[in-house]
Amino acid sequence: MSEFDLTLDRDRLSEVRHGAVLVTSEPAVFRVQGPGALTCLQGLLTNDLVKPGDNSLVYGALLTPKGALVVDYWVIRQADALTLIAPRSGHEASLELFRRQLPPRLARVTDLTGEARVAWLIGAHGFQTLAKSGVAIPESSGRVASVGGEVSPVALALAPEAAPFVALAVGAEPAVAALSSRLLLAGALPGLESDLHAARILCGWPALGAEIDERTLPQEVRYDQIGGVSYTKGCYTGQETVARLHFRGHTNRELRGLRW
Repeated sequence: MSEFDLTLDRDRLSEVRHGAVLVTSEPAVFRVQGPGALTCLQGLLTNDLVKPGDNSLVYGALLTPKGALVVDYWVIRQADALTLIAPRSGHEASLELFRRQLPPRLARVTDLTGEARVAWLIGAHGFQTLAKSGVAIPESSGRVASVGGEVSPVALALAPEAAPFVALAVGAEPAVAALSSRLLLAGALPGLESDLHAARILCGWPALGAEIDERTLPQEVRYDQIGGVSYTKGCYTGQETVARLHFRGHTNRELRGLRW
């Protein structure tokens, strides 16, 4: 059975859409640090990491030179590092791309996969639950706050409006578990990764291995609509194809949702 095969009953679907469901996962997680970390990643990812500034959450992807999607990421930019969260299936491809394209003296990559955990809060009631928990909340959507103290901090980010979740938290397993306990005490329901996949399908968000394969172009899977690409940031790998499609052409296929 594929990880994307879903079966949700009516009550669970209602919780995913209208309630507050907390899903903890073990995706691929990388920390990139160094004097050139931001500049190097800015030249690789589809979206603009510079303009939002420190303490920001941005969605983007790495492309082939011909513009096809390789791996998609949620990127947390903080003063001392950038944290990249990718599907677990994109782990090896990420490591290979980083090895080839990031000079270690400028951008050092630490693979936190298996050590870090990510908690995703989904559902329309998620923000109210987050507020009720007493956790320090970032100032606005797309922003990040550090919670949990200096010893084992957790990066807590409010999602952009179009995202399939309300907030995410990434950090070491014990610290994320402590934060998750506060959210559960505040009324969040424990969820499974199938709940997170259901949430992304409901909002039309593509996933690696499902809607995204090795030949998929960003515009074919709604990257314009979900804010996954910038046309003003300048050059990045695969940018020529993406820009040509945007300004002069059109895709031959599109990702569309059906409601019945």
